[in-house]
Amino acid sequence: MIIKVDDLSGPEIAALLQEHLHSMTLHSPPESIHALDLEALRQPEVTFWSGWEGAELVGCGALKELDPRHGEIKSMRTASAHLRKGYAAQMVRHILDQAVRRSYRRVSLETGSAAAFEPARRLYAGFGFEECGPFADYVEDPYSVFMSMAL
Repeated sequence: MIIKVDDLSGPEIAALLQEHLHSMTLHSPPESIHALDLEALRQPEVTFWSGWEGAELVGCGALKELDPRHGEIKSMRTASAHLRKGYAAQMVRHILDQAVRRSYRRVSLETGSAAAFEPARRLYAGFGFEECGPFADYVEDPYSVFMSMAL
């Protein structure tokens, strides 16, 4: 997979992010959905990457700077046709490498608590993320699981 910074202007990425936002609505009420839309992903504190196999988009992920030492993983998504092929792990590794380059001391994330999010929680735990309390502007939510790891 080739991972590149993405300006979010392509139709492929717009479609994948729309799929991502829609899937969140299947498992969480609106007030518990924290996925970022295109405009929020274009903010200067967010770096967004897309992953490609040839001309085919296989996944995406982002890193949001919360402060100069703390980043948050956002918008992790693998295209449906490419699930369970290791692309998400490659993207997490890339994001963590970028966090180290930025001298972050911690990376955190929010994911869902429903069974549909269990593969994501296992993926993150495999990288060393541990459950934690809410961070940044999050609050306790039965539909959310917060995870964090020191770098």
